[in-house]
Amino acid sequence: MEHDYEELGLKAGLEIHQQLDTETKLFCDCPTTVRDEEESTHAFRRYLHPTRSELGEVDEAALEESRVDRKFTYKAYGTTCLVEEDEEPPRPMNRDAVSVALEAAETFGMGRVDHAHVMRKIVIDGSNTTGFQRTALLAHDGVVETSEGDVRIDALALEEESARRLGETDEGPVFSLDRLGVPLVEIGTAPDIRTPEQAQETAERIGMVLRSTGKVKRGLGTVRQDLNVSIEEGARIEMKGVQDLSAIGEMVENEARRQYELVEIADELNERGASVCGTYDVTEVFEETGSGVIDGAVSDGGSVVAVVLEGFDGLVGREIQPDRRLGTELSDRAKKRGAGGVFHTDELPAYGVSEDEVEALRDAVDAGSGDAVAIVADEDATAWNAVEAVAERAEQALEGVPEETRDANEDGTSSYLRPLPGAARMYPETDVYPVALDGFEVSPPELLDERAERYAEKHGLDEDLAERVAYGARMPVYEKAVESGYEPSLVASTVEETLVDLRRDGVPVEEIEDEELLETFALVDEDEVAKEGVPELLRGVAEGGEPDDVADELGLDSAAREEVEEVVDGILDERADYVENEGMGAMGGLMGAVMEEMRGKADGELVSDVLREKLQERVS
Repeated sequence: MEHDYEELGLKAGLEIHQQLDTETKLFCDCPTTVRDEEESTHAFRRYLHPTRSELGEVDEAALEESRVDRKFTYKAYGTTCLVEEDEEPPRPMNRDAVSVALEAAETFGMGRVDHAHVMRKIVIDGSNTTGFQRTALLAHDGVVETSEGDVRIDALALEEESARRLGETDEGPVFSLDRLGVPLVEIGTAPDIRTPEQAQETAERIGMVLRSTGKVKRGLGTVRQDLNVSIEEGARIEMKGVQDLSAIGEMVENEARRQYELVEIADELNERGASVCGTYDVTEVFEETGSGVIDGAVSDGGSVVAVVLEGFDGLVGREIQPDRRLGTELSDRAKKRGAGGVFHTDELPAYGVSEDEVEALRDAVDAGSGDAVAIVADEDATAWNAVEAVAERAEQALEGVPEETRDANEDGTSSYLRPLPGAARMYPETDVYPVALDGFEVSPPELLDERAERYAEKHGLDEDLAERVAYGARMPVYEKAVESGYEPSLVASTVEETLVDLRRDGVPVEEIEDEELLETFALVDEDEVAKEGVPELLRGVAEGGEPDDVADELGLDSAAREEVEEVVDGILDERADYVENEGMGAMGGLMGAVMEEMRGKADGELVSDVLREKLQERVS
């Protein structure tokens, strides 16, 4: 559905979270490397509960999370320290991380705060062992330029990354502590974005600036975007965890549509005089049901609980996002209370529920033809708790769009996560001293688009390759290699073409360290290995070998002219008839044969020179 976003009054803001590539974490000296779960040496468990702010208030989002009692399991490693386990106070803030964050702030023209004061932000979803996340404001009031106008940056903060979620057990979630505490820069914009396209462009620009520092982590999960979206008649919605940068425009578009549809539904409900009526135990209706879900709950001693939605008929099943309906929103709320989901009469009979059971259900709760009924089947306390949440969400549907925090789904839609946090969520961290920022001398980094232009103009790379190198994950090693005097075209083609080709062949190129690439370029520069031998050399390095050793084992030492001449003479003798028939036209076919025989030991230019001379001698 196409929308006029100006007419809708669309407003959006971004929060970009990017992991920094520092050696140690933000508040301890543990490494920031990702670990395999199998490397875990021990585990411990915690229960987390909301705390009151300094004014005695409890944050609504934290309270909602605490409604379901869960045990959190944390997998630790040989490198895990007592700070990460919340058994001792944090160390001073990582100054390297502060410097990187301030580089980005300089690029956006932001003003620094005098002192960075660390705050605690309550988070009891298990992602932090402490029950809170430490964060510190570093700078404010900047600007991102876009083709649709400037977008103001309200704040740049440095905070600790959350623990990595591994999965779920019957008792609760399981987390890994390898990621907990990795320095994370957060950049929040003002709600100046007016179209999905501008949101996309803003995110790309901020991401480019952060990558320009050369000190950010790359790969899945190292950067995520949160969105704040509203339309004029809607409400502010925070969407958490957009992992794919290219999905931001779609997320904004789908949220604008969701709010538009919810406003339309509210108008229709109010015209009908709709209301949310009582809740009922309707277990008896489903005593002989064919629904596996309901039968399973009842057989285990559970209940089927219903809520009557007077005047909601036909609207619970109305689509508000692709493949998501108002009924899905009711189900999201039930799931947050521990239930498996919701059935409602707009979709029944289905899922093993018969038409007769639907009629019996309507009779049991005295629902009219214009009413809808939603049911939850689960353990008794869970069912009643979940139906209460369903009723609350249905009441909100009468008003329009409820303010809330939503989870970004992979398909570009979103689902309910928790209420929006309030001011009671933040309070001062008393275990970390403030950091004076006037002693940090930093300069804005060279931006990646500027870097690509320099690579093309100064290094002679074509524009496409220059851009790929500048934006690529191996850009820092390219810079080091060129500074060391190695040939730019060789380095660029290796990091952006050879490694890509090897990866497509199933070679684990991610195992190749930057230092090993530099050693490879040094071997070529010293004529120890021919350029043509680089792919085979790196294949061996990826499988665990050292560059020098792989070169020796594969016989990749650069061939002398005499050895090339010997191989060329042999091939010309073998293919004398071909040479006689084709003359100098045989050059192309013979070149491939010689290079194959040399197996990467000879430089292509040397082979070409020798072959041309020898061929001319034969055909003259």
